[in-house]
Amino acid sequence: MKLLKHLFSSSLMLLMLMNISGCSLGEVENITVAPSPLVDNQIHLSQSWKNSIRGNTKIYSLLSPAYYADTVYVADREGKIKAINLENGSTLWVTDVARGSFFSHQSSLLSGGVAVDSERVYVGSERAVIYALNRLTGEILWQQNSAGEIIASPVSAEGLVLVHTTNGMLQAFNADNGELVWKVDLDVPLLSLRGQSSPAVTSDIVIVGDDNGHINAMTLKNGVLLWQQRISQPGGSNEIAKLNDVDVTPIVVNGAIYAIAYNGNIVSLDINTGQPLWHRKLGSTHTFTMDTQRIVVVDQNDTIQAISVDSGTELWIQNEMSNRRLTNPVIYQNYIVVGDYEGYLYLLDKQTGDFVSKMQVNSSGLLATPMVAGNKLVVQARNGDIYAYEH
Repeated sequence: MKLLKHLFSSSLMLLMLMNISGCSLGEVENITVAPSPLVDNQIHLSQSWKNSIRGNTKIYSLLSPAYYADTVYVADREGKIKAINLENGSTLWVTDVARGSFFSHQSSLLSGGVAVDSERVYVGSERAVIYALNRLTGEILWQQNSAGEIIASPVSAEGLVLVHTTNGMLQAFNADNGELVWKVDLDVPLLSLRGQSSPAVTSDIVIVGDDNGHINAMTLKNGVLLWQQRISQPGGSNEIAKLNDVDVTPIVVNGAIYAIAYNGNIVSLDINTGQPLWHRKLGSTHTFTMDTQRIVVVDQNDTIQAISVDSGTELWIQNEMSNRRLTNPVIYQNYIVVGDYEGYLYLLDKQTGDFVSKMQVNSSGLLATPMVAGNKLVVQARNGDIYAYEH
């Protein structure tokens, strides 16, 4: 039986995995999409600038921007990577990594998101290639084949670039020349979501989730496994209910790891031992956000929840946007920010979860995570338009 990993958004509801022979996923519920809530705007975001790059509204693409030293870096699926001045929105450089000639053109299928450090910009592709560009000029410094499709953002740390591929390989490349330094096979079950978590790096430890419900800690230098902790167990009456992928990038703060699984728990783990500090039944494929007091999660049904950093207890819940295909949440000043499939951008009071602002940014819809860059909020729409707002 051959199973092809396929990405399901919460509101598309995991309709089918391709080439399944003799397996039943069980009945799929009818999905009701909540109408966009009415909001009495209490604050106003002013647009600072607008730029654009090629978009594709027919593809489920989570390509998201990155930010470093007053410059925003964006990419499109075809292969263009662009640097934009954060203050005025002017284009600093554009590089096209797509293969082509006068007679033909082959899309690079860039995916996941852009990563940047002090010297280079990195982006991976579904063609199993990672590219490194000079951050200041856009010159292609190197490109390297990976072990599989790259649909999670690369991570730069201590002279290495870490890539987690869809076939479960975690690879570390030399940031200077692209040479492979080490690799670890995290294994992929027959049935899993089409998604992969980027690793988190703290000091000399790499923390990464896998498709078997584990959080893994390994050494940054050579990928040696330090410990492994399961945060989700397969269960349920059908194949969908048995999915237990950890496709969300963990967050490490003050010696604690925070992580979440699709059909499992949100947990806090001790970074040295992997032992749970607390756990709460809650599942998601959305990257969560947090500050010193709260963790904000968008779950599989697009309910937004805030829970305590210290104990995992519920602080508030906002369930008026069920199945609206929300973006990952971010914290901007005193607000929680999410976008939806109709292109609306919402701001919620982070203390209460109440709506304080709503605006339609772009009717093509929002999928990429909004990005906080200095005092600005940068949003990339599905059609490739990029906006910067201030409050």
